[in-house]
Amino acid sequence: MKCGVVTFPGSNCNHDMIYALGKILEQEVAELWHKEQDTKNCELIVLPGGFSYGDYLRSGAIARFSPIMKEIVRHAQKGGLVLGICNGFQILCEAGLLPGALLHNDNQKFICKNTFLKPVSKSSGITKNIDFNSTYKIPIAHGEGRYYADEQAIEKMFSNNQVLFQYCDSSGDVSELNNPNGSTKNIAGVSNSQQNVMGMMPHPERAVDSLLGNEDGVPLFNSLLNRVWA
Repeated sequence: MKCGVVTFPGSNCNHDMIYALGKILEQEVAELWHKEQDTKNCELIVLPGGFSYGDYLRSGAIARFSPIMKEIVRHAQKGGLVLGICNGFQILCEAGLLPGALLHNDNQKFICKNTFLKPVSKSSGITKNIDFNSTYKIPIAHGEGRYYADEQAIEKMFSNNQVLFQYCDSSGDVSELNNPNGSTKNIAGVSNSQQNVMGMMPHPERAVDSLLGNEDGVPLFNSLLNRVWA
C-alpha cells in the first residue's frame, strides 16, 4: 500500500511514522509537506504526532487550515484511508473529519508513559484483524489528549462501532483507575461513521521495533494495511 505521511510545522513524529511504515512494515511511503496540494496517489494518508504550529490557539486548530488539508478532506470523502495519531487526531477533529474534541488532560500535565488499549470496534480497519482477547501496550505522549463528546454522540459512536480503543489495564479492565487523561468512557481512539478516517492519541509507531522492546503496534498497522475496501 502506498502511504503518505504529512509534515506540518512542529511535527516531530513524522520520521517515526515513516520508519514504522517503510522499514518495519515494508510499505511504499511518500512524504507530504503541509503546503502541498497533492497527495501523490497515496491510499493511506497519515497525520503524525507533534505540536503543529506550536499548539497555538488549540492543538490542531491552525494546521487544519493548511493547504494539504483540502486534499485530505477530498481523499476521505472518496473513501480513502486517513489515520491521525496524537496531534494528527486533534487535527482531524478540528477539521470535522472525526467527531468530538481533545481537551487538556484532567491533571493539566503532559503525560508520557505506556498505556494498555482494549480494542472495541470490530469493523474498523485498524482493529478488524487484531486479537480482541488481547490488550495492546502503546505509549502516549500528550498534554491535550482528553477525548470529549456529548452523551448522545458517545452513545451513537458505540452503537455504530466508531470507538476504536479504550484505555484499560493489562488484563483489559476498563475503569477510571486506568484512564490516564480523563477521556470520556476511557476512549483512546475513534473513527468516522464510514470508518475510513481513524484517530487515536496513543502512538503505535513507537511500538513496532523489537530493539525498543515493544511490538504491540505491529498488529494494529497490519490490520489497517490488510484492510480491503469495497
